[in-house]
Amino acid sequence: MAQKRLSMLKAKEILRLRHEAKLSYRAIARACSVSKDTVRDYLCRASEAGLSWPLPEGLSEEDLERQLYPVEIDLGGKRTLPDWPEIHQELRRKGVTRLLLWEEYTAGESKPYGYSQFCELYNRWAKKLDPVMRLTYKAGEKLFVDYAGLSIAYFCRETGERHEASVFVATLGASSYTYAEAQESQAMKSWIGGHVRAFEFIGGVTEILVPDNTKTAVTSPCRYEPDLNPTYQDMAEHYATAVIPTRVRHPRDKAKVETGVQVVEYWVIAPLRKRQFFSIEEINQAIREKLEALNSREMRHLGKSRRKLFEELDKPALKPLPERVYELAEWKRAKVSIDYHVEYGGHYYSVPYQFIHKNVDIRATENVVEVFLKGKRVASHKRDDTRGQHSTLPEHMPEAHRKYAEWNPERFIRWAEKSGSATAQMVKALLSSRRHPEQGYRSSLGLLRLESRYGKERLEAACHRALSFGLHSYKGVKNILDAGLDKVTLEEPITVTPKTHVNIRGTKYYS
Repeated sequence: MAQKRLSMLKAKEILRLRHEAKLSYRAIARACSVSKDTVRDYLCRASEAGLSWPLPEGLSEEDLERQLYPVEIDLGGKRTLPDWPEIHQELRRKGVTRLLLWEEYTAGESKPYGYSQFCELYNRWAKKLDPVMRLTYKAGEKLFVDYAGLSIAYFCRETGERHEASVFVATLGASSYTYAEAQESQAMKSWIGGHVRAFEFIGGVTEILVPDNTKTAVTSPCRYEPDLNPTYQDMAEHYATAVIPTRVRHPRDKAKVETGVQVVEYWVIAPLRKRQFFSIEEINQAIREKLEALNSREMRHLGKSRRKLFEELDKPALKPLPERVYELAEWKRAKVSIDYHVEYGGHYYSVPYQFIHKNVDIRATENVVEVFLKGKRVASHKRDDTRGQHSTLPEHMPEAHRKYAEWNPERFIRWAEKSGSATAQMVKALLSSRRHPEQGYRSSLGLLRLESRYGKERLEAACHRALSFGLHSYKGVKNILDAGLDKVTLEEPITVTPKTHVNIRGTKYYS
């Protein structure tokens, strides 16, 4: 219902309190002694008229009233109405404005509508559209991505076990051209793979990716500076696109993708509900058939299909695909240990010894593990998933195995002797069991730090017991302490015979 007209002075005050003072509708209503509906009505009229705060200089109260309450347009006259679906489509092209389209319209009409009437008529026409279709997205600008709320069931042929496949959805902003695929899960590998295949499907890359604030995409949601998952950011950089997640508690940001998801649920997922599938591949074959029909179906209000709009709008504006497909990479933050190695997946990779104690970033693909310091790559290794082993490059070691300033085998042994002879013997065994003593630093350091938790006496007793059974490992000593076996008296003397071979120095080397 239309609100009662107020004085233009009060209208100005409503605009000032909203845009300058940032007050809520309720607070403005109290300050101006009007209802909240009246405040909302004036602000909506001002928005439709393109008015904000401060108002343009020289704008009289009569001009302000005329813009807030334009003269009703007689739609029954003999003037020719513009082609509104065409106008709406053209507004999605980069650089195209209402003023330009109005000038083109007037060029071919003997009695055209004025510019303000042209805008008013267009606004009235646009209000009849679906709320999401009213928003004007520029061609090739945005790709909205999310997972559908519905899943698709499939069964194991051998066991009959039921599984639920997630459905990844990507929708272009300007044309609403849609891509969808079934995935085993919503894990990072599937999320990134969905983007890669969506780009291949549309044959190019948009300027912006718009995901929801899912944890797969955003590690720390924030209205102004959300923290992106490093892997997701890495993928975006490979495709030279920007990621701008939807703002928290801003439904209009999500409108496009939510509508795209609903369309896929209605026209793709729901029609497949009675079909029985036995693999993800079978589901995706069925989805491709449904997508073909969906993208070819004419949209009622625009009189064109998604595919037709895609060919006219988005496709020419997309950026080209990179020469190679993105290879999934996982990122991890780590600190270089005193043995100049970092750990990834239980395996240890060397970096130049000069970076000991530095915080670095690890980027791991299926075949390669790379280490970066402040964005610069300082090490690269072939990936090795053997747990507990080391990948060490000779150029990363100090010359002639020179010990790093403070840390060396003799110091670990002297430190261990403060706890007892058995502890010192255990450290010697740990150091001599590695091809390079530096690789035993980590285990020795962990062993000696057990003293702070269990005390010298218990650590010495645990090492004494471990040596008696031929156990030469940090975990062996820790397990003895955890189980309290160090408190059990041994009846037989300790005999230590560390395992060595011709390429290992042996404990005498450090005596």
